Amino acid sequence: MNIVEITRELNAALGPTLVAALTGESDPTASREWENPDASPPTEEQATRLRVAYETWSAVSTEHGADVARVWFIGANPWLGYDTAVDALREGRFAEVAAAVRAMLDDDSFSG
Repeated sequence: MNIVEITRELNAALGPTLVAALTGESDPTASREWENPDASPPTEEQATRLRVAYETWSAVSTEHGADVARVWFIGANPWLGYDTAVDALREGRFAEVAAAVRAMLDDDSFSG
Protein backbone atom coordinates (compact mmCIF):
# COMPACT_ATOMS: atom_id res chain seq x y z
CA MET A 1 0.00 0.00 0.00
CA ASN A 2 1.46 3.38 -0.93
CA ILE A 3 1.47 6.46 1.28
CA VAL A 4 -1.50 8.05 -0.53
CA GLU A 5 -3.66 4.99 0.17
CA ILE A 6 -2.42 4.75 3.75
CA THR A 7 -3.26 8.40 4.31
CA ARG A 8 -6.74 7.97 2.82
CA GLU A 9 -7.43 4.99 5.08
CA LEU A 10 -6.20 6.77 8.20
CA ASN A 11 -8.10 9.96 7.37
CA ALA A 12 -11.29 7.95 6.96
CA ALA A 13 -10.70 6.07 10.21
CA LEU A 14 -9.29 8.75 12.52
CA GLY A 15 -10.00 12.04 10.77
CA PRO A 16 -7.49 14.36 9.15
CA THR A 17 -6.78 16.40 12.29
CA LEU A 18 -5.62 13.37 14.28
CA VAL A 19 -3.69 12.03 11.31
CA ALA A 20 -1.86 15.34 10.92
CA ALA A 21 -1.24 15.44 14.68
CA LEU A 22 0.31 11.96 14.84
CA THR A 23 2.76 12.95 12.10
CA GLY A 24 3.80 16.11 13.92
CA GLU A 25 2.28 18.32 11.21
CA SER A 26 1.00 21.64 12.56
CA ASP A 27 -1.44 22.18 9.67
CA PRO A 28 -4.53 20.07 10.48
CA THR A 29 -5.49 19.93 6.80
CA ALA A 30 -2.13 18.61 5.57
CA SER A 31 -3.19 14.98 5.63
CA ARG A 32 -6.04 15.76 3.24
CA GLU A 33 -3.45 17.13 0.81
CA TRP A 34 -1.37 13.94 1.13
CA GLU A 35 -4.36 11.98 -0.24
CA ASN A 36 -3.76 13.63 -3.60
CA PRO A 37 -1.01 11.85 -5.56
CA ASP A 38 -0.23 15.10 -7.41
CA ALA A 39 0.30 17.14 -4.22
CA SER A 40 3.46 17.39 -2.15
CA PRO A 41 3.90 14.18 -0.18
CA PRO A 42 4.61 14.01 3.54
CA THR A 43 8.24 14.07 4.61
CA GLU A 44 9.95 10.70 5.00
CA GLU A 45 9.69 11.04 8.79
CA GLN A 46 5.96 11.76 8.50
CA ALA A 47 5.52 8.87 6.06
CA THR A 48 7.16 6.53 8.58
CA ARG A 49 4.73 7.69 11.26
CA LEU A 50 1.82 7.16 8.87
CA ARG A 51 2.98 3.61 8.07
CA VAL A 52 3.37 2.70 11.74
CA ALA A 53 0.00 4.28 12.53
CA TYR A 54 -1.63 2.29 9.74
CA GLU A 55 -0.12 -0.99 10.97
CA THR A 56 -1.30 -0.13 14.47
CA TRP A 57 -4.78 0.83 13.28
CA SER A 58 -5.08 -2.37 11.27
CA ALA A 59 -4.05 -4.58 14.18
CA VAL A 60 -6.33 -2.97 16.75
CA SER A 61 -9.36 -2.48 14.51
CA THR A 62 -9.19 -6.02 13.13
CA GLU A 63 -9.24 -7.47 16.64
CA HIS A 64 -11.57 -5.02 18.42
CA GLY A 65 -13.35 -2.96 15.74
CA ALA A 66 -13.06 0.61 14.50
CA ASP A 67 -14.71 2.28 17.50
CA VAL A 68 -12.38 0.67 20.02
CA ALA A 69 -9.38 1.37 17.79
CA ARG A 70 -10.30 5.06 17.62
CA VAL A 71 -10.52 5.23 21.41
CA TRP A 72 -7.23 3.36 21.69
CA PHE A 73 -5.49 6.03 19.60
CA ILE A 74 -6.80 9.00 21.60
CA GLY A 75 -7.24 7.64 25.11
CA ALA A 76 -4.72 7.64 27.93
CA ASN A 77 -2.89 4.36 27.52
CA PRO A 78 -1.36 2.61 30.53
CA TRP A 79 1.07 0.76 28.25
CA LEU A 80 2.37 4.14 27.03
CA GLY A 81 2.77 5.75 30.44
CA TYR A 82 -0.75 7.18 30.13
CA ASP A 83 0.13 9.10 26.97
CA THR A 84 -2.03 8.64 23.90
CA ALA A 85 -0.94 6.55 20.92
CA VAL A 86 -1.20 9.73 18.84
CA ASP A 87 1.38 11.41 21.09
CA ALA A 88 3.65 8.36 21.13
CA LEU A 89 3.57 8.11 17.32
CA ARG A 90 4.29 11.83 16.94
CA GLU A 91 7.27 11.41 19.28
CA GLY A 92 8.58 8.45 17.27
CA ARG A 93 8.13 5.94 20.10
CA PHE A 94 7.37 3.15 17.65
CA ALA A 95 8.73 0.28 19.74
CA GLU A 96 6.57 1.39 22.67
CA VAL A 97 3.50 1.61 20.43
CA ALA A 98 4.17 -1.87 19.07
CA ALA A 99 4.58 -3.23 22.60
CA ALA A 100 1.34 -1.51 23.67
CA VAL A 101 -0.52 -3.09 20.75
CA ARG A 102 0.87 -6.53 21.61
CA ALA A 103 -0.09 -6.08 25.26
CA MET A 104 -3.61 -5.06 24.32
CA LEU A 105 -4.09 -7.89 21.85
CA ASP A 106 -2.70 -10.44 24.30
CA ASP A 107 -4.91 -9.21 27.19
CA ASP A 108 -8.16 -11.17 27.06
CA SER A 109 -9.69 -8.86 29.66
CA PHE A 110 -9.47 -5.73 27.47
CA SER A 111 -12.90 -4.27 26.85
CA GLY A 112 -12.19 -0.91 25.22
